[in-house]
Amino acid sequence: MNSEIKASVVLRVSADRSRCCGYGLCAQLCPQVYKLDENGLVYLEAETIPAELEADAREGAAACPAEALSVEAIAG
Repeated sequence: MNSEIKASVVLRVSADRSRCCGYGLCAQLCPQVYKLDENGLVYLEAETIPAELEADAREGAAACPAEALSVEAIAG
């Protein structure tokens, strides 16, 4: 018997609000993950994101001119 154990992967997103310039590109590309406060600065409602939003979350992070966002896979 060859059984393979697949570790679950959790995607963690982080925002460095001190770097955010309020362009809002992240929220336009992935509004399910990236939110803007009353000052137009990014905030996150959750640190983890569902796997089905990974591509959009990564695209939103990559679009940030201030490089204030990151998405990384962590072992769950």
